[in-house]
Amino acid sequence: MAQNNVAIYPGSFDPITNGHVDLVKRTLRVFERVIIAIATNPGKDSSLFSLEERLQMVREVFGGFKGRVQADSFEGLLVDYAERRQARVIIRGLRAVSDFEYEFQMAMMNHRLKPKLETFFMMTGESEFYISSRLVKEVVSLGGDVSGLVPGNVLTKLVKKFNH
Repeated sequence: MAQNNVAIYPGSFDPITNGHVDLVKRTLRVFERVIIAIATNPGKDSSLFSLEERLQMVREVFGGFKGRVQADSFEGLLVDYAERRQARVIIRGLRAVSDFEYEFQMAMMNHRLKPKLETFFMMTGESEFYISSRLVKEVVSLGGDVSGLVPGNVLTKLVKKFNH
């Protein structure tokens, strides 16, 4: 494999779901390493979990992957972050057709800004296609059970956040 066979999987991961985990595992079939890059936007971030909490959850979930998955954060342009990390590929998950339009726009803008940076789209697994961080938070906030939709460590933290 190429020396810089690294893919960046950007997002808010507020929180990480089993859909995200599935996508990372499948990405590791093609790439040597995956950097889960949590985007931050000071002054505009309305996340349930702090950046440190999200980084910790990701690190706990992928702790057994022998360094092949790394959690990091960035602010500013994703393409600049990718360049600093010497990654040539951005991974984006698609759940439905509605995701594609937005993701396609972003991929084209990223390509315009950094032509050597590629975006790989991966379809979410069939058992996770309806899962989103937003929906998971909403269900838990109303007292619903999201077991099986998020890793165990994340479920514990979600329940604690909402005091259920």
